[in-house]
Amino acid sequence: MDNNRKNLYWHKHSVTVEDRWESFGYKSCVLWFTGLSASGKSTLANSLCRELHAIGVNCYVLDGDNIRHGLNKDLGFSPEDRKENIRRIAEVAKLFVDAGLIIMTAFISPFTEDRNDAKKLFKEGEFIEIYVKCPLSECEKRDPKGVYKRAKAGEIKEFTGISSPYEKPGNPEIVLETDKMSVNECVESVLDCLVKGGYIVR
Repeated sequence: MDNNRKNLYWHKHSVTVEDRWESFGYKSCVLWFTGLSASGKSTLANSLCRELHAIGVNCYVLDGDNIRHGLNKDLGFSPEDRKENIRRIAEVAKLFVDAGLIIMTAFISPFTEDRNDAKKLFKEGEFIEIYVKCPLSECEKRDPKGVYKRAKAGEIKEFTGISSPYEKPGNPEIVLETDKMSVNECVESVLDCLVKGGYIVR
């Protein structure tokens, strides 16, 4: 361990997340969207963010591609780098939740262990796992960025669903079957969950 870390101390905030909940009128949490590429994670997260914003909820979307343009631009797609990618995102999401926002993460996050490690950072009820379920065949048909085609041609290594596995969530709080449900139906399903859980009022 770096000896300098011995000089680090955790400073408690004078304004707690509970204080922010009382002031804002809703409870913060992370909505962790996971699923194959082209399953609809980013589309749903952004559509949900728009609906939450419309009712006065402070929210933000952390998108996989966007984050790799900045914070995680030094990471590749090896198993080790994928693990570090998710670790960093979980830490950033935790800061957003502490700040009183509802944060949506749209990442493939293919490995169960990494998702479980992310969840451990949060208090009970602050982490909601959303499995964006869509058959690989349908994702390949959509393929808006052409990544499946490139992966099958061998141009992209360690690609989830083709040359690297996706481990399905065992017990997610929400399952959205995007090959069967419209965007609006998916968004309403998540909003209903947030209302029933006492996170927001509509």
